[in-house]
Amino acid sequence: MAKGKAGRAGDSTRTGARKARSPHEERGAASGKASPSASQKGDPGAADSPTTGERLRAFSFILLRAVVMLAAFVAMVSFAVFLAGLTLTPVPGAVGQTHVNLQPGWSLQLYLDFPARDALKQVGGNIVLGAPFGVLLPLIFPKLRGVFKITLLTAFVMLMVETAQGVVVLGRAFDIDDVILNTSGALLGYLLLGRRLSRALHLDPNPATAAKRDPATD
Repeated sequence: MAKGKAGRAGDSTRTGARKARSPHEERGAASGKASPSASQKGDPGAADSPTTGERLRAFSFILLRAVVMLAAFVAMVSFAVFLAGLTLTPVPGAVGQTHVNLQPGWSLQLYLDFPARDALKQVGGNIVLGAPFGVLLPLIFPKLRGVFKITLLTAFVMLMVETAQGVVVLGRAFDIDDVILNTSGALLGYLLLGRRLSRALHLDPNPATAAKRDPATD
């Protein structure tokens, strides 16, 4: 009789223990599967961590970027020296034959009245002379990327060059049409080549961070 009571008491205890379990534990026990722990689920940020290969590619890209920027800087300095020699060299034989032009289009019309070869030399030469600004500046300074910035900076530099020609260089004169043609050349160089090269060179090699960056406003 005592054994029967003890047995019933034991059954009651086990029944109470089962009732004391949480619904989640009951479901886990019924399915025979344990709930995954936080460590088993894994860190959500671990998937975003770059692998060794990705780090190596990013480093190689940064190294290539540095080399290209250095080459562009050397080219820009060389071009500046060439430009100074070409535009700031005195021309004693032209004294009295050059005239200041502040009227846009006046010299351009004069150039077009020249024979085709001479007209191409004058107009094309001034356009080509401005093109390196549009190609090299965005490579060296990505923050200068943009039509307005390139146009403004090139026009300013060429205005300074033409002013120096008109004030201190013998046999030369200020010509606003040269500024316009040089600036047009820089704009063409930027639109045709400089913008694309700058975007490719200064692209973020890490896709995760590149997606968070604002697109270029150019």
